[in-house]
This record gives sequence, C-alpha cells and structure tokens, in this order.
Amino acid sequence: MRPSRGVPLLAVALAAAALTAPSPVRAAEDGHCARQERVRVPGAAHQRRACLADLTTTGLAGTPYTDMADQAGLTAAATRSPSGVPGVQIDGYFPDSSRFNTTHGWRHDAQFVIRLPDRWNGGLVVTGAPGNRKQYATDEAISDQVLARGYAYAATDKGNSGVDFHRDGVRPGDAVAEWNTRTTQLTRAARQAVAQRYGHAPRRTYITGVSNGGYLTRWQLENHPELYDGGVDWEGTLWTADGPNPFTSLPVAVARMFGTAQDEDLYAAGFARGSEFLWPYHEKAYWGVTQKIYRAEFDPSYDPGCPGPSAGSTVEEVLAPCASDASYDYASRPGSVHRAVARVSLTGRIGRPLITLHGDLDALLPKATGSDVYARMIDTAGRGALHRYYTVQDGTHVDGLYDSHPDRLRPILPCHRSAFDALVAWVERGVEPPADRVVARPADGDVVNSCPLDAGGAGAR
Repeated sequence: MRPSRGVPLLAVALAAAALTAPSPVRAAEDGHCARQERVRVPGAAHQRRACLADLTTTGLAGTPYTDMADQAGLTAAATRSPSGVPGVQIDGYFPDSSRFNTTHGWRHDAQFVIRLPDRWNGGLVVTGAPGNRKQYATDEAISDQVLARGYAYAATDKGNSGVDFHRDGVRPGDAVAEWNTRTTQLTRAARQAVAQRYGHAPRRTYITGVSNGGYLTRWQLENHPELYDGGVDWEGTLWTADGPNPFTSLPVAVARMFGTAQDEDLYAAGFARGSEFLWPYHEKAYWGVTQKIYRAEFDPSYDPGCPGPSAGSTVEEVLAPCASDASYDYASRPGSVHRAVARVSLTGRIGRPLITLHGDLDALLPKATGSDVYARMIDTAGRGALHRYYTVQDGTHVDGLYDSHPDRLRPILPCHRSAFDALVAWVERGVEPPADRVVARPADGDVVNSCPLDAGGAGAR
C-alpha cells in the first residue's frame, strides 16, 4: 500500500519504522548477483548483503529492503517508475555514537544502503536523505530511475535523523556538519564496493539530492569535486553565515502564525506572491517545527526550554512552534551562532558541473532567498560556466502536494529526471544544457511524468 501523500518531511520521523533485519537470498546459477561475496563496504561497522530479483520500490515495497513510510509525500501519486532491476543490496552502518535511526532494529546512526544492479553501466549515483528522513527516503524519487539506467546507487541517513537530530554532537552545528562527513564517507566507500562487485571503479560518479540532499550536493561539489563528475541540486537548502539562510525567512513565517507578522512581511522575507494557498498547510506541517529544531541545532542558548530535551512525543507537540521563535532575529544573535552556521556554509565555489532546480512556489525554502542567491554566489565565484539554473513554474517543495492542488501545482520530479539526463550529456558528451530559464508549465499533457527543460524562456536568474 502506498503511503498517504502530503506528509511533511519532518513529521514522518515520528513514524519510525523498526524494520526487521534483511536476510540474504542465494544467488541464481545464471550469474545473477555474481561475486556478491567479494563486496565488503570499507569502514562499515556492520553490513548485510542480499541478492534480490528487483531493487526498485515495486519489488521492495512491503519488504525490509525499503521503508515506504519514509518516502511519504515526496512524489505525486501518478508518478510512473521503472521496475524489474535485479541485483545486490547492501544495508549497513558506519561507526557512530548516536542512535536516532531504528531501522532494522539496529538503533544505530550512519546507516546506508548500496544497490548494485546486475546490468551496470559503469556509473554511481550518491545521495543523502532530504529533511530529517533516512536512507530509503528517495527510493522512488531517485533510486528507481537511476537503477533502471544501470547506475549503482548509494544513500545515507546523514548520520542523524528525526526531529531530535539537534541532540547529536557536542558543539552547535555538529549534527549538520556530520551530514557532509557522512556523505563523503559513503561516496568513498561505495566507489570501492562498486570496484569489488564489478572489477573496476566507477567511470562516472554523480551526486544529487532533494532539499537537505540538495544542500549536500552543493557542499560536496564545492569541497570534494575530486569525488564526483557532476550533480543535480533539487531545491537545496542555502546556509550562509551572514544570511540569507532559513533563519532569515522562517521566523517571519512563525510570527505570522502568532499574528505578529502580515503577508507583506512574508513577501519581504522572500515568500512568493501566489504561494498563499500553500501557507495554511505549511503553518501546520513545516514552519514551526523547522525553525525550532534547526535553531536548537545552531543556537541552543536562545530558548533552552523550547524545544527542550525533545521536540515532542506526539505529532501535535512536534509540529507546534516555539512562541519565542516569532521574534527570533538571526542578525542580532552572538558571533558564536554565526560561526556555527559558517562551519556548514556554502561559498558557490563548485568544482564540477551542477544543475539546480527550484519551484517558484516553494513555501518552505523560498527560491528568492535560496537558489536565486546561490546562483549569484556561483557567478561571483567565477564558476558560472559550470552551472545551470532552472526555475520550475508552479513547483513547490514536495511533490506530494500536487495531489491536493493539481490545478495549481506541478511535480518537480520529472524535471529532475530530465536534468539528470542533461547533466550526463553535458559531462560525458559535451552537450551544453539549455540556458538558465523558467521551465513553463504546459497547458496540457502529463506534467507528473514529463518535463522538457527547454520549455519556457531564458532568464531564470
């Protein structure tokens, strides 16, 4: 059974899936899953291999090899995904001291999944979980498609998950800094696992991700371009020490929830005119919880009593905003807070080709204070030739909301698939992607499964 749509990225953490540990299936005599016994993920404290008839969500739904609840809300109901990709799946974890991730009953963070299709095209795709989800979150959104194209796939839980992730680490910012470390760690380990399985390292390695996964894509291409050939950034979070960042927009949204800010204040903070119909949902599901738990990560001294030891034990408690966040002023906070954010900040100095996608109706991470700014940062850093930026008309932060507003929204996933194909053509064949542009919503056709990037006109920046 498919999960319900429109579930917030953060609230799904409450539905923790204590999945049973997978048990390997014996390889068939025809070479299916051949040489799987050679694969040892370097640095892993624990790993389990399984030979499976289908590595996609069609074959894995209802099994211990994926978690459908953790994918809730990320894709539209009518999304068509490929299936029938046999191969090896490796589930495991790296050494870590935190225990937020209860998947497989392990109660151990730094969990990962690596999928190695029988028919390999020589490439590897790496991603990190969006929001505060875990390693199976983008199985339908990313894994299915790249596996069907023949890529090996690797995903990480980023080293911490759930709405109390901010309790991980010692210093403010430690938990988010670990996201970057774990993504680098998995990329290096997955490249070696691929070499063990197929006899040579991947010829191409790509990174991509949604939301926080988009942030990871940006950070990796800035800091470890030697590991990748390019990336696709799907509405990545922008962290900068002096702003903009989520703390320069979300407090205004929280203030509106308490009646101390008006619509014009939200427009000034970057929220798009025309996105107002999405605001009631975001008041209930996103704004309050996102502000309080990320503020607790970077600025725990601001209000130690909220969220306190935990963001809450019920959905209502978790999603409830802190009243103190309605007046949070990032600019006036101590230098220590800005230094904590600086540890994970982006610079725009990408070292490999990057394609960015952002919906113009994103009501969680407004593109005006997010991807628009990051595109300018890339240009200022002199890396504009490595970047393409596509604004998706009527796109919002999670595709699941399309099912509630099919007349006003369009999913971004098909645009992501087109962008990935464009990136591969750019990197491997030298085919220049379309210029920066607004990808217009077509008047008719299947917007859930089709998105030509050349639809619309130039001038996204």
